[in-house]
Amino acid sequence: MSKTNLHSNRPLSPHLQIYKPIPTMVMSIVHRITGSALYVGTLLVAWWLIATATSERQFDIVSSVYSSWIGLLVLLGYTWALIHHMIGGIRHLIWDTGRGLEKETTTRMAWATLVLSVALTVLVWVVAFTIA
Repeated sequence: MSKTNLHSNRPLSPHLQIYKPIPTMVMSIVHRITGSALYVGTLLVAWWLIATATSERQFDIVSSVYSSWIGLLVLLGYTWALIHHMIGGIRHLIWDTGRGLEKETTTRMAWATLVLSVALTVLVWVVAFTIA
């Protein structure tokens, strides 16, 4: 059997260009991305805690970085990633019980995850700026 004939009879594996992105798939990918982003965000929390325990000068440095516009943007993203990952984890916990596995329900839960995470992030920031 020639090498050309061997490869021509083999089926092609599906790839991302074949699949149409659906909300459940997109939220699964975003869940993985936010999980990875939380590692970096946790380093920022650790930096803040270490600066708090070290000296007032170190704390002022960290506070000035976090209160800059880019620092606030990073903190906003970290807050959203934390909340989104938590809600995604609750969604997966519900699925682990065998509930909500119908196609329509999973799609609604995917959209709810996105909407709820954005709404809760805005709520957390409004409360934080109101208290501060």
